[in-house]
Amino acid sequence: MTSRDRTPLVCGNWKLHPATIALAETLARDVVAELRSPDAATPPGVEVAVAPPFTALAAVARALAGSSVALSAQNTAAEEKGAFTGEVAPAMLLDAGCALCIVGHSERRQYYGETDAGVSKKRQTLLARGLRPIVCVGEMLADREAGRAIEVVLRQIEGSFDGADAASLTRCVIAYEPVWAIGTGKVAQPEDAQEMHVAIRGRIATKFGEKAATAMRILYGGSVKADNAADLMAEADIDGALVGGASLDAKGFAAIVRAAVRP
Repeated sequence: MTSRDRTPLVCGNWKLHPATIALAETLARDVVAELRSPDAATPPGVEVAVAPPFTALAAVARALAGSSVALSAQNTAAEEKGAFTGEVAPAMLLDAGCALCIVGHSERRQYYGETDAGVSKKRQTLLARGLRPIVCVGEMLADREAGRAIEVVLRQIEGSFDGADAASLTRCVIAYEPVWAIGTGKVAQPEDAQEMHVAIRGRIATKFGEKAATAMRILYGGSVKADNAADLMAEADIDGALVGGASLDAKGFAAIVRAAVRP
């Protein structure tokens, strides 16, 4: 298997947007329409997903029905059920129509104290319910400036995939998002992003074997937009994008999807 054999994935992380369920449903319909239009049709061999807030999951699932766009959640509980006020379990996400779920996003780590061990538990719970985890990793600006970026990210990989096996990795996706590039307008240079993706793939190879590493999809995230997506995804080890603010514009998001096509 080579990079050409890995199906690129572009997932729009809507975060705490739009403000209402109706607006989320409209955005989902607009994304579907853009990816059906003759000049922006979903390219063959590219997987597309959107991740709305919990309250809009059911409505967005209806809006996506019959299209090629999959539904993702932005987070999950690590537990299946019980006295966990405010949490949403993987089985509930599956029932709402989700196929994927983001875990370990830097905003969850930074603002809510999520740890690699917690991310690993969520990953395992999602897999047990048949959902595909998008496991996020990424360094702070201070780490990069101190030359510790790769060290920090690989430590997150070790912790977030603790107890995993090569077979389960085929259902997981990694998203590398340098924290200093998320929502800032700053973006890693393609060669810097590629360097980190190579390091991540190398660590997966060391832990789980070359076959698992070659098959692993590693996305880039961090101020990805229509005008920089093609340069980023031209790199051999960048297998798509986890898109934040730019995913709230259907036309721009469709352009990012087109940029993910393998040459």
